Amino acid sequence: MPSFEQFLPLFSSLYSQWTGHLPTAVVPLAGSGSQRLYVRITSGESCVIGTFSNNTEENDSFVYLSGLLKSKGFSVPEVLIISDDHHAYLQEDFGDESLFDLVQLAWYQGSFNESVIRLYQDAIKLLIRFQLIAPQGLDFSKCYPAACFDEAAIKDDLNYFRYYFLKMHPIEVNETRLSLAFDSLTKHLMKIPPEHFMYRDFQSRNIMVRQGKLHFIDFQGARKGPLPYDLVSLLYQVKARIPAKIRKQLLEYYLDELRKHGIAHVSLFEETYPYFVYLRLLQVLGAYGYRGIIQRKPHFLESIPYALETLGQHLGKHPLPPDCQYLHEILTEIIKLPYPFPKVINHDGEPLLLRIRSFSFKKKGIPEDETGNGGGFVFDCRSLPNPGRETQFKMLTGRSKEVIAFFEEKPEVAAYLNHVYQLIDQAVSDYKERRFADLMVSFGCTGGQHRSVYCAEKLSQYLRKKHPDIKIQLRHCEMDQQT
Repeated sequence: MPSFEQFLPLFSSLYSQWTGHLPTAVVPLAGSGSQRLYVRITSGESCVIGTFSNNTEENDSFVYLSGLLKSKGFSVPEVLIISDDHHAYLQEDFGDESLFDLVQLAWYQGSFNESVIRLYQDAIKLLIRFQLIAPQGLDFSKCYPAACFDEAAIKDDLNYFRYYFLKMHPIEVNETRLSLAFDSLTKHLMKIPPEHFMYRDFQSRNIMVRQGKLHFIDFQGARKGPLPYDLVSLLYQVKARIPAKIRKQLLEYYLDELRKHGIAHVSLFEETYPYFVYLRLLQVLGAYGYRGIIQRKPHFLESIPYALETLGQHLGKHPLPPDCQYLHEILTEIIKLPYPFPKVINHDGEPLLLRIRSFSFKKKGIPEDETGNGGGFVFDCRSLPNPGRETQFKMLTGRSKEVIAFFEEKPEVAAYLNHVYQLIDQAVSDYKERRFADLMVSFGCTGGQHRSVYCAEKLSQYLRKKHPDIKIQLRHCEMDQQT
């Protein structure tokens, strides 16, 4: 990724060429999944976006498409000036609020609400305009990286998944059988002709919202392609977490709108649509593997559990056809992969589940996290006074009133627990706000009988009072007790 400081003079000079004066501020923007660098350039009340990329072919494609789409009335950013070497350009600024931001806000407020659904409906209507109107007069030979999303492009996406996600994991694969399964899936996908405008990355992060109107960015990968792909990209954006019921409603809304335009192959759309869901999810996992597992970008790593969850749901509802059975078997293994990131709670409004464990370092060891989220917090209680060394306490546990009285007389135990309370209270509040499903806290001591049990019980009591809206599961591993 190019550094902001390195290109600050370039952006300032380009802005000066366009306006006749230097900007007052140039601020870097959050990076995307590409190697492009974005900045916001301001002067007074005027704002524009500066873009730098070494890929001049992609830059030229964006500039060409921007001009053509703008001329057809689409709300896409106007390219204001491009550098002589075609590495940098300035474009219109549509602000900071995307449809994805509004989706996230809606979830934080409790539901995927009607106002967000209406915005999705607006996006769908405009998508159909893109698909049907944009191709008129468009020279697809100027698209990057290819003029058409054809059979070769489909196989490129499938192999992106193969090499950048599947091969990153210890799953035994028969490469010949997998290639044959990819060939079969490609044949199913190619039943619908690639003859419309395909945006390629038509998802809510690329749809800006300003004063209730939608504006579209990041279409540099557009080309000729099949109708289902872009709708799938919008409705199956994994971190948007569109509920299945609403996703179905939006699909029907799209088809109703499409029929108004007299499209002949609506039935082919419906037949191939589930297969495009597979294609898009596999392409996305390939991107997450490359950007996350290889390049170690946290946003992409954190997205993997969402993609696996969505893939698993689709696999259950829309099994692959018999000639793709081997791919079905591989995907069944893929969705079982554990990833150490918290997953979002169900859309039914399930509360955060806090799993508290006590254990022995010497016996069973740190408890396994069956959710695959990595285990959460682990506290070592062995520095605390040990009642197990005193004869009268040996046969008792951390739940016994005599042992409780022993610990309550020790100020260092209270200080230890206060630190634990502060840490876990902060984590619980954050997890609730971010709508995560699960948090695990484990306490360990030598025997898993006194100190760890007492601390686990005390944390459970504290959180039941402080956060009555969460669900707590308390288990003493060495005692095989659960409450």
